[in-house]
Amino acid sequence: MTTAPIPPQHVQTFADIAAQLAARVGTVVLGKPDVVRLALTALFAQGHVLLEDVPGVGKTTLARALASAVRGQWRRIQFTPDLLPSDVSGVTIFNQASRGFEFHPGPVFANIVIADEINRASPKTQSALLEVMEERRVTVDGVPHPVPQPFLVVATQNPVEMDGTYRLPEAQLDRFLVKLSVGYPSEEVEVEVLRGAAGRSPDTLEPVTDTATVGEMVKLAQRVHVADALYTYAVRLAAATRNHSQVRVGVSPRGVIALTRAASAYALIHGRGYVLPEDFKALVGPVFAHRLLLSADAQLRGVTAAEVLEDAVRSVAVPLPAGTGPAANGSRPGATPAPGSAAAPYPGNAATAPYPSVAAQATPAAYPSHAVPATPAAQPANAGPDKPAAHPSTSAADTPAAYSGNVGANKLAADPGNIAVPYPGITSAPYPGNAATATYPSVAAPGSSAAGTGGRPTPPYPGNTAPPAAVETVPGGAANFPDAPRVGA
Repeated sequence: MTTAPIPPQHVQTFADIAAQLAARVGTVVLGKPDVVRLALTALFAQGHVLLEDVPGVGKTTLARALASAVRGQWRRIQFTPDLLPSDVSGVTIFNQASRGFEFHPGPVFANIVIADEINRASPKTQSALLEVMEERRVTVDGVPHPVPQPFLVVATQNPVEMDGTYRLPEAQLDRFLVKLSVGYPSEEVEVEVLRGAAGRSPDTLEPVTDTATVGEMVKLAQRVHVADALYTYAVRLAAATRNHSQVRVGVSPRGVIALTRAASAYALIHGRGYVLPEDFKALVGPVFAHRLLLSADAQLRGVTAAEVLEDAVRSVAVPLPAGTGPAANGSRPGATPAPGSAAAPYPGNAATAPYPSVAAQATPAAYPSHAVPATPAAQPANAGPDKPAAHPSTSAADTPAAYSGNVGANKLAADPGNIAVPYPGITSAPYPGNAATATYPSVAAPGSSAAGTGGRPTPPYPGNTAPPAAVETVPGGAANFPDAPRVGA
């Protein structure tokens, strides 16, 4: 299904609100910006979060801070061995006044539900969350009751002290979009925690936005563009886990859907209306790791799910636009091609960008690994980023007209062996004091007078002080995806 591109102002608004939420939660959960950002990704992707870590690292604090930062209903359920399913979902009771049965909703009827120490409840009670996490409704006595929207379950559990606990079944683990680990803080962060431990509490946080705005942000995340090649990339990542020799059960199609939804929300959080391969790589661990069942041999060898996923990512080629390379993209060798490269393999791409949602000029900052600018479009014969206008590969029209005997593209006055130069006293153009040709690094702009250069030195050479020539841009669509710094990165 083809959707209209998201307006750039909506993308920026989404990124701004997400950054404010992350900053507000970060005032309580110190030193964990990546974990906070992934929790927000699950919120906007209509998923659920499982926080698993040792006691005392801030799992419940993170869940409470996230709930406090959004103005809406939130409930906390402390799971214990004697907790009943009706204590979670609700119960139907007989009202003597009305002489009829009435449904009394349980604590699961809230926008954000904190299931603290979920593995301490019995499997019967844990299963009460299965339907509401997937279908977002609770069925009691055959009557379905929808829960408020948006709906997010943040569950916590400890991997230690397993006495009196019940391991979550695989069917319920698959319901969680991401599984996160908070981890120990650094020394500096832990010192800062001690300084403000008395006055830092999730209960003191002021809400940044309300549930209605979050609901609109969830709808916006569903409109993020994902190229067909990236859909194939996600499927191949899941297939690599299923075919891995150390895996007994690989990632299911539900897991692939979860990865795509999470990548869409993750892209918007970073100020983009389209998904990149780097989004899948950043999320494959949190989304896929808890869905893998390793073989008995792998468990005996101490192989982890993270190691298996690293092998899977290495075995699957990243989709690149056809015909791209360092020369075509103006990038260094081995760098991922940036939107705006010369190839346009995807339908609807009218502006030489690798994804149809990017109809703007070159945007090298869209790829995190792409740190060099794209090749200037002002020199049509220039096939590489380091070739000046007077390079032998340029056309005859670019040859300086000051040399009367230079009639071809490959005959330059400054080439080695070219002794016949029309200007007296100039025996080698690159030497200081050469005020005739402006295409060499030793020539400053004020003394430059070579015809055809406009008195400006060529930009690719260091030492030139004049600004580079204007770069041609592709008209239309440039406002859709501006090359702006990412918010919250």
